[in-house]
Amino acid sequence: MRPQDRSYLESHEWALLEDNIAIIGITDFAVEQLGELVFLELPETGITVDRGDTLGEIESVKAVSEFYSPVAGTVTEVNAGLPDALEPLQENPLDKGWLVKIQVQDATAVEGLLDAAGYEEVVSTQS
Repeated sequence: MRPQDRSYLESHEWALLEDNIAIIGITDFAVEQLGELVFLELPETGITVDRGDTLGEIESVKAVSEFYSPVAGTVTEVNAGLPDALEPLQENPLDKGWLVKIQVQDATAVEGLLDAAGYEEVVSTQS
């Protein structure tokens, strides 16, 4: 079971809300499906995004995949070391492999996203 403390998108991103900062990443399922990661493109800080906007790209030996913002807000920080060292993303995407931090208005930013059980149902149909 994936962590209960965050919200998920069907496209395999997660959001962990801490005060008014949403920490964004991709799920372990997404990493498993991609395989060995070789390239990561992160957004610039300071940009404003809406839910569903493309934040960047992840390239593996198998495919190139965009990742999307589960929330609306302003990108305040990126995990800047990841593009040069993808191991944290490959090995621990739900913690050290976080991608982006986004300033949101309030806790309603994650309303309408999947909880862990809902995301498990999505994954079970794609496995």
